[in-house]
Amino acid sequence: MAVVDIAAYEGEGVAEEIRSKGQEAIFVKCDVTRADQVSNMVNYVLSKFGKIDILVNNAGGVSVARTSGIEQSEEDWDKLINLNLKSVFLCCRAVVPHMIPRRYGKIINISSMGCVSPPGSNPGYHAAKAGVIGLTFDLATALAPFNINVNAILPGPIRTAFWDPILQLVKDSERFLSDVGRLMTPLRRCGMPEEVAGAALFLASDLSSYITGALIPVSGGIPLPVISLRDILKEHGLHS
Repeated sequence: MAVVDIAAYEGEGVAEEIRSKGQEAIFVKCDVTRADQVSNMVNYVLSKFGKIDILVNNAGGVSVARTSGIEQSEEDWDKLINLNLKSVFLCCRAVVPHMIPRRYGKIINISSMGCVSPPGSNPGYHAAKAGVIGLTFDLATALAPFNINVNAILPGPIRTAFWDPILQLVKDSERFLSDVGRLMTPLRRCGMPEEVAGAALFLASDLSSYITGALIPVSGGIPLPVISLRDILKEHGLHS
């Protein structure tokens, strides 16, 4: 397995954790918004493993500034589109030519429930994640003749570093996350990263061999209506 990240310390830590469980893993530092770095990363992985069976496009991030579409700066918009959408395109473009001759591959794109059921205003992020869905549909159709499955996971509120920009602004971060899960989701809790990983493992396995072009929400029941993130932010003294 190849762990790819722009953050060397975190990425190497994940690779080491995998190795500690008796599995082979390498870490490759790469900015997946840069075509040259993505190309070099793929060539390096191929030199180590000889093939790429599975690609998980998991890079992403959200803007700290919660603005309406007309207020978002061009610089912020470009950063969000590059990180959340262009990165998926670049990685697929680099990997797919090596899957096609082998007539096998699994591509798993991480989108977001926010792009179909927005909890607040973050247009660049939501637009990019919606773009991931469109790209998933297109690739699923184009690559089906080569036995390459392309699907997307749409996480809801998950306890990850995604929330860090907001947690820095609230007085009680644990209460805030508890409220997000309790008030926004029918299951009344935030999800854990392992629960997203479970869906990814299913899509990466041959158990999903007849599934392509699918969107799998891992969202605790969203978009079933409960309460919006905007209302929770207001309860914590913030405004979306």
